[in-house]
Amino acid sequence: MNNFTHWNEEGRPKMVDISAKEITTRTAIARSTILLSDAVYEAIQQGGIKKGDPTQVAQIAGIMGAKKTADIIPMCHPIMLQGTDFQFDYEKAENGYELHIQATVKCSGKTGVEMEALTAVSVAALTFYDMCKAVDKMMVIKETYLVEKTGGKSGTFVHK
Repeated sequence: MNNFTHWNEEGRPKMVDISAKEITTRTAIARSTILLSDAVYEAIQQGGIKKGDPTQVAQIAGIMGAKKTADIIPMCHPIMLQGTDFQFDYEKAENGYELHIQATVKCSGKTGVEMEALTAVSVAALTFYDMCKAVDKMMVIKETYLVEKTGGKSGTFVHK
């Protein structure tokens, strides 16, 4: 167990000590995709979602999710986020549409914001589903992944 960073000498979970790490500017971009029917897409375009604009509500929920990441992911450090932004892009698919949800999260700190970005897009996707499920429950939340991260000791990562 001594090779694992999140386990102490007794083999019990611990939060990693980041006190000696350098403060650097850190960013992370994550993406999630939802497959939705033509009916859901048309209802959104025509303002027919009774709960309101699903992307606006999903964006607010995603920001809240990023801010609460340390509350739901046990080994994450609470981070003072300095920015969280979203992009929502619809793309015609073979059957229906794909909605690509992308979040960019930024901070200056001693640990990265990858989990905050991934949580942000996950919460946004779940919220979008909740907003649109009255029209069609067959939506599928597809891949969710880290697109890019910068800063810190490990430097830049770009998903290939």
